[in-house]
Amino acid sequence: MSICGRRPEMEDAAIAVPRFNEIPHSMLTSVAMMDDISLSGCLPGHYFGVYDGHGGAQVANYCKKRMHLALADEIRSVSGVATRIESNNLQQKWETVFTNCFKKIDDEIGQSGARCTTGNMSSPTCDEGNLDTSMTSGPIIPETVGSTAVVAVICSSHIIVANCGDSRAVLYRGKQPLPLSVDHKPDREDEYQRIEAAGGKVIQWDGSRVFGVLAMSRSIGDGFLKPWIIPEPEVKIIPRSRDDECLILASDGLWDFVSNEEACNVARKKILLWHKKNAGAGPSKQRAEGTEGFDPAAQEAADYLSRLAFQKGSEDNITVIVLDLKAKRKFKNTS
Repeated sequence: MSICGRRPEMEDAAIAVPRFNEIPHSMLTSVAMMDDISLSGCLPGHYFGVYDGHGGAQVANYCKKRMHLALADEIRSVSGVATRIESNNLQQKWETVFTNCFKKIDDEIGQSGARCTTGNMSSPTCDEGNLDTSMTSGPIIPETVGSTAVVAVICSSHIIVANCGDSRAVLYRGKQPLPLSVDHKPDREDEYQRIEAAGGKVIQWDGSRVFGVLAMSRSIGDGFLKPWIIPEPEVKIIPRSRDDECLILASDGLWDFVSNEEACNVARKKILLWHKKNAGAGPSKQRAEGTEGFDPAAQEAADYLSRLAFQKGSEDNITVIVLDLKAKRKFKNTS
């Protein structure tokens, strides 16, 4: 669910791509523990991303269109025989893949390859319909536009999250919220020190901001604030567990007003309530929208969370993705 809320313009973007790419076994376990057969094996990977734009929607929309494709290219580049000579450290592998991916997108945005084919320099427009990456004519995305990116790759064995900015991913495991990302805020001690060491300044102006302008310390785009604002993501890889209930990806339009714990409790409650109401409804009910991977129970949870943040006073765009991580939920039909 993605709503404009009280903002005059919509600058968020989100995407879900079931089976976006095959994930090599070598990206999910130590190469030293694998034989020649398992080395060449793969698991289907599913991609989810939330992008919270600022200064305009162009960078968020560009990320929506391009980032999962760039990530698939990076994953393919490390698969095959070459993985035998790579580090057995899964964390390092995924950090390399995601860092290369995010940097590639950031470079494209900062160069003439990322253009909008309509509009003008003072008011460029850039969406899925007119985005062009072939270095053709058109205005360059302004350096004052940027976006967060919180991305999750899900397969049957692992959850991998990469975050750049102050959007957030939270896993509900064993009835406890487990943050899989840490917001990149200028007043976060390590981020503050990094910015100051690079010659930047964190100024208090309606909260901590880089040079009094940007309320986050990492993002895609924002060329006018480099090198203090960087596109490097932080990556978390975690094996899946039977206790996993759901995963929530959302922009700060949700998290500024709804705590991790409340969001997880609400999402689980709404998912369970939907299944109890629709127990025995049959597979046709599950496929009501005719969209692969669509889950009406998780959709109801995402809808409710966005309304909850709005009711609590959020004045930002609000984007929420809810993933039900339970393979099956069975309830007796009480009707």
